[in-house]
This record gives sequence, C-alpha cells and structure tokens, in this order.
Amino acid sequence: MLDSQSVDTFAQTSGSSPATSVIAKIGWGALIVATLYICYFSHLGAIGFVGPDEPRYAWIARDMMETGDWVTPRLYGKPWFEKPPLLYWAAGLCFKWFGVSETAARLPSAISALMATLALAWLALRLYGAETARWLLLLLPTTVGMIGFSHAAATDMPFSGMLTIAMVCAAVILGLTRDENTPILPRTPWLAFILFGFFLGLAVLAKGPAAIILCGGAVFLWALFTKRGRDALRLLHPLGIVAFCATALPWYIVCARRNPDFFRVFIIEHNFKRYLTPEFQHIQPFWFYAPVLLVAFLPWTALLIWFSVHGAIQLWRTRCAKESTWFPICWAVFCIVFFSVSQSKLPGYILPALPAITLLISHQYVSKAIVHRKSFRLLLVLASFLFLALLAIIVMTTPHVLRGHERASVVVATVFGLMGAANLLLAFDGASHKSFLRFSAPASVLPALLAVLLSKSFIERYFQWDPSGRTIARELQSKNIPTGDLAVGKLDRGRHYSLNFYLHEEIQDWNGESSDRQYVLTNTHTCRALDPVPLACEPLPFDETSTGAFLFHVVMRGSARGADTDRRQVQKKE
Repeated sequence: MLDSQSVDTFAQTSGSSPATSVIAKIGWGALIVATLYICYFSHLGAIGFVGPDEPRYAWIARDMMETGDWVTPRLYGKPWFEKPPLLYWAAGLCFKWFGVSETAARLPSAISALMATLALAWLALRLYGAETARWLLLLLPTTVGMIGFSHAAATDMPFSGMLTIAMVCAAVILGLTRDENTPILPRTPWLAFILFGFFLGLAVLAKGPAAIILCGGAVFLWALFTKRGRDALRLLHPLGIVAFCATALPWYIVCARRNPDFFRVFIIEHNFKRYLTPEFQHIQPFWFYAPVLLVAFLPWTALLIWFSVHGAIQLWRTRCAKESTWFPICWAVFCIVFFSVSQSKLPGYILPALPAITLLISHQYVSKAIVHRKSFRLLLVLASFLFLALLAIIVMTTPHVLRGHERASVVVATVFGLMGAANLLLAFDGASHKSFLRFSAPASVLPALLAVLLSKSFIERYFQWDPSGRTIARELQSKNIPTGDLAVGKLDRGRHYSLNFYLHEEIQDWNGESSDRQYVLTNTHTCRALDPVPLACEPLPFDETSTGAFLFHVVMRGSARGADTDRRQVQKKE
C-alpha cells in the first residue's frame, strides 16, 4: 500500500528524518486500517431495521436460510421478484454462520464497500501513484454516502461494490494500468477477463441488467473521447463472456423455469417500467442528484465543489486529458446522466458514481492542490466556518425556536462541529513544515471517525423513540400479546415491515377484513382515528416513550358509519 519511494518523498517534503519516515509509514497504515474498520464495520447493529427495504430483504434472506430454497425469493410466503438474490444469499449465509441479527444482515454491504475501496485503491496506485491511493483510502470511506450505505441491509452497496471491481478489471483490460515500469506480461490478461466477467455477473445478480448498461455506457463514452473503440471491444472477449454467463445466468434461468411470471415481474415491471415510467412514485426533478451528491460527499463537499470547478475549467481550456483520467470521468458522468434521465429516482441509485468521483478528487488533491493552494485553502476555511456558523445558529435558537427538540439539536450541532473541524484541519495541509500542522491533512479524517464512533449515542439522542420495529416487538413479547390477535393501524410502512420481521409473522393491517382482531397497535393516542372505528377500546400499559406506539384492546368492534347506532344499542342492553 505504501512503497519506499513515496515514503521518502513524504519525508523530504515534510523535512523529516528517515526514522520519522518510518513512523509516518506506520502512522499512515494504522490510520487507513482504523478508517476502513470504523467507517464500514463499527455499530452495524446500532439501530434496528429501518425503512421499507431493510426488513423485507432481511425477511427474504432468513426465509432462504430456514427453508433451504435459495432460488425463489419469498416475502411472507409469496414469491417476490423486486431484486435479484445476491444480497439474500450473502445475508442468509451470514444468518447461518453468525446468527440472525442486524449486524449479520448488514455485513454483506460492509464487505462489499471494503472490497470496492481496496480494488479502487489498487487502481489509483497503478494509475496515479501511492499518494493518491493513500488519500483515496481515507476520503472514500469517510463520506456520508459510503458510511450510510455500508450500514444498510440493502442492494445498493453490493451492486455498487461489484460494479466498481468490474470497472477496475475493465481498466486493466483496456491497458490503462500499464506504464514504462510495468513488466512484460502476456498479450492477453486472462485473469482480468475472468474477474471482469465474474464481478459484472455478481453486479447483475445484485440489482439486475443495469450493471451491463452502466459498464457498457461508461466504456463507450471513454472510447468515444479517446478514440480507442477497437480496444473497448476487448471487453467482449469470449473468456469474459463465459465467466459472466457462468456467474449470472444460472439463477435467472432456474428462477424463470420455476416461476412463469418471473420475466414479466422482474424484467418488465421492476426494470423497464421503473426506469421509463413514474409508476413506482419515485418522481424527482432532473437535477435531483446534484444535491444528493453534495450530501453524499459530506464532510468533503468543499473538495467536491473545488475540484469539480477546477477540473471543468482545466478540461475546457486544454480540451484534452489523459486516457486514465477520462476513464473515471466517463464512469461518473454516464452513471449520473443515466439515472437523472430515469423516471424513478432514489438516492441510492447514484452510489456507483461515488468511487469514480473520489478517485478523481484524490488524484487532483495530490497533483493540483499544492499549485492552487490559496484558493483551495480559502474554500476549505469557508466551508469550516459555514459548519461552525450552523453549529452556533442551532445552539442559539434551540432554547427559543427548537424547544422540545434539544436532544436532536445537540446531535446536529455536534456533527456540524466535527465537519467544520475536518475541513479546517485539511485547510492547513502543508501550512508549516516545523510544527504539528504538517500532519493536519491526514488527521482531518479523525473528526469523521469520531462521529462514526459516537453514532450509536447520536442515534439514541436524536430519535425520541426507536424508529424501527425492534423495541415494539420486544414490548409486545414482554406483554405476551398473541400475534394472531394483533392488527396494525396508522403505523408507517417501514416500522410495520420491521415489526413483521422481529415477530417473525406478517401482522395484518387494521381494516374491514382484519377488524376481528383483539388488539390493535397504532401511533395515535386514541383508536377513534382507525378505519373502521371500534365501538369501544381500552388502552393497555405500553412503553410509548421508547416505542412511539400505543396498544389498545378492542372491547367491541364497529364501523365509522354505524358507530353511533351500535353505541345506542349497547346502552339499551345495559
């Protein structure tokens, strides 16, 4: 990861002795290992399954593990073809090996993030040198986007991770990693072809045919700008095609044979319709991914802005770039444009662009930040003051405007303070060769690591009650409430699915068909808001503070239309 030449260069530029260079080498290595572990693997189970996707994916993985059917994904006993099985397989195996838990379900995403980061660091080492690789290993894991999705039991990170490794193999096949110092290799990189087909096949198993489109579109753009169309065709080598087909096709073929409606549901509805029509209600404007990228690159958003503007200006002036630079540019641009055109947009779709953009940022930081140090440092200082100003605003307004949200305000203010500190440390990069400031640049990731280490405490302080269904399930089990007599009303979809997972049973909604249930769980203080309205219900002792929900025992069922009539009849009988 660190070669002797780069260490010597670091020692010379920092005015340090050979002994200090050894210390610097050890320090960089320790910092990188700590960054990778803390950002990707710490606190994986700090929070229960949240949102509508995590508990459903975890349910399917557990069902595969319990039934032994690793072909047909089933949700609540019914085939469910929204996503391919790679995440289900990985999470199911983790359940089998480590037990059913949130950590085991999210472990595949964390491992995918680690694999992608290491593969991209290797590419950075071959393309731009050890210094760029080191900075990529610090910057990419500490971004909000990579931390957040590596801690989610969702398909976004496995898809992005496998696609990233496939793109690294594509760069090898295209000859981008060769230079005058590269030893003579066989004309055809057989291993690169096999790995390219294998990881592209895994990406297709993670989320579908979009992997082929993203990879092919990025390489097509690269061939267009570099005029190397013949070299781009090398990706269609028979060995790579065989490896891809052997990896991706068996599941698709077997699943389609067992389930006749698989092609219609998965390919037509969840791929073509999701992309071409607003049927799934994820409608966003064309520019939606601009603010998403700004948030995803926190706390390094200032770096993203500075290098994007500087790189665009330089590219416009010179009208040319190295082939190794065009590759990540085309990779990132095609991904952003492709999903911006889509009629269905979610933040996770843009995740495959983050590694390519970070590769460019790391390279530009090492090669250009010193030349344009004044403007670079000015923007970072402004960004740090912006974060600190937001911190001050929150502190001053909380007692008056944000009353009742003091706990959440403390969390947000602390995060803004740490982001400001990270940018301020990076701004002093190279400010002095005779003081501790020469180590401020790599130390800039320490506030981000501290924020991740404190994330569990942040979550407990930020949320007034558990946003997942984990605490609700524990409370219901402690009260010995029979799940067969329970219905859910006025509870958001994500918590409902999460509750289903933890209770290991699909809890029905409170409606006309399930209104015979004896108990109803809701997020309102009264059961009069339910439809149909029970004639009479009594609240049961329940920990509303930690669950954010209320449990009622239905004494007498009724309907909104006939409630008054039924009440009179009951009164007459009494």
